[in-house]
Amino acid sequence: MLRERESAVLVLEDGYMQVGRAYGAVGRTVGEIVFSTGMTGYQETLTDPSYHRQIVVMTAPHVGNTGVNDEDPESTRIWVAGYVVRDPARRASNWRSRRELEDELVEHGVVGICEVDTRALTRHLRERGVMRAGIFSGPALPAGADAGGAQAVEVLLDVVRRSPHMAGADLAREVTTRVGYVVEPPPGTPVRCTVVAVDLGIKARTPQQLAERGARVHVVPQGTSLAEILAFQPDGVFFSNGPGDPEAATHEVELLRGVLDARLPFFGICFGNQLLGRALGYGTYKLGYGHRGVNQPVLDRASGKVEITAHNHGFAVDAPIDEPSVAPWDGGRYGRVEVSHVALNDGVVEGLRALDLPAFSVQYHPEAAAGPHDAEHLFGRFIDLMLAERERRKEV
Repeated sequence: MLRERESAVLVLEDGYMQVGRAYGAVGRTVGEIVFSTGMTGYQETLTDPSYHRQIVVMTAPHVGNTGVNDEDPESTRIWVAGYVVRDPARRASNWRSRRELEDELVEHGVVGICEVDTRALTRHLRERGVMRAGIFSGPALPAGADAGGAQAVEVLLDVVRRSPHMAGADLAREVTTRVGYVVEPPPGTPVRCTVVAVDLGIKARTPQQLAERGARVHVVPQGTSLAEILAFQPDGVFFSNGPGDPEAATHEVELLRGVLDARLPFFGICFGNQLLGRALGYGTYKLGYGHRGVNQPVLDRASGKVEITAHNHGFAVDAPIDEPSVAPWDGGRYGRVEVSHVALNDGVVEGLRALDLPAFSVQYHPEAAAGPHDAEHLFGRFIDLMLAERERRKEV
């Protein structure tokens, strides 16, 4: 059955505007508008905490056809600030579906818009870069705004331009777990090592990937201290993906330096990669429109292999790519570091490896449930690193 839809307006801070129809909840939302190139995995995208305070534009034109199930969420809620699609499915048609996508958006209060030209919008963002935006419908839509009335549109623009920027935002504390929990290896899989995973916006599949390889994973909140981490007597420490500006994450950077000082094996993904870069003394910077979606080619410089990967990041590490460098922090305290992975589309740093410490990280998502799965072997690399460091300590 076709839904009756109210008018809705999408307004970007530079004045770009599109008129469409309400999708999901009716009302008002603001956030940084970004686009995701994935043709599958919209449920994982919606529930990824890294999208906190972002309005996501889906470049795939038809969204919602597989509905929503109870197995694929990456967290316990939808995190996106808003949702933009071209053609919403009239109804779901998939054997795993339990609910309609739009009903799920309404239940979580996610304001969206449909029947807009997402291709033109994506091209605009590729030219101008990501920026703040707002979606307005129902009582939040001033009279005449959907007809381009200058006064009404100016009211909406003012709302958008008064919303917070993503640069400088410290958001991990807003998405982290409030209480720690443990993910055990599956029945019949022996416990080979203990990992403390710091939740900065962790996705459910990450501790599962480690547990499947024999790790007992203690997932802890963002504000956990080094002493609390050491109390677990871990074989290694993991920093997860998450939202916000790594430059604002001062607690996490200091915590990571404590991990490196203790010579605990470290693995970081996405936000964790950016934090490793900052802990080592390198800078980070905001990308023009970021990398979001799937099928992004990344070169593993050690093996020479190209991995097809999933991405979701708006910031990147500024480190020398051509050859290893001495980490700048504290006069080279952490030794030499190399850029291990590079994005082939634009040359962005996609991974770091410490040459004098047991630490490495990647900017992309080897845990991506919707795929690609080319980089899942990195979880095994982390397990091997922890076991090797344990043996090294026995010999000392």
